[in-house]
Amino acid sequence: MKTVAVLRLPRGPEPNSRGFDPTSPRYAALCPAAEGEQRARSELRERFLRTLAAAAHKAARFTMYERVQVQARFGASDVDVLNFHVADLQTPIGVQRDALLRAQDVISFSFDL
Repeated sequence: MKTVAVLRLPRGPEPNSRGFDPTSPRYAALCPAAEGEQRARSELRERFLRTLAAAAHKAARFTMYERVQVQARFGASDVDVLNFHVADLQTPIGVQRDALLRAQDVISFSFDL
């Protein structure tokens, strides 16, 4: 029989806690730079979400695969940023009142100022 190592995560500050106690010695041993990195990720995520919120109802240009360029009014993004909701989507074959663009099909997008 082969022995398998078990990784013990630090306990949270209370039983129903969702986070880890940063004063725990196990936390410091397992995640020495986690606090600064987590703060940076949090700030970047907040900036990104604020950008999406500010972009609502703004004219945008999307570059898709096969060199297709479309224009629309940006609406929103889903939680995982897998889809973009747009309105008045102007495509080479016509205009769609409302549409979802899959993020994996979008190479880039920009907003008209």
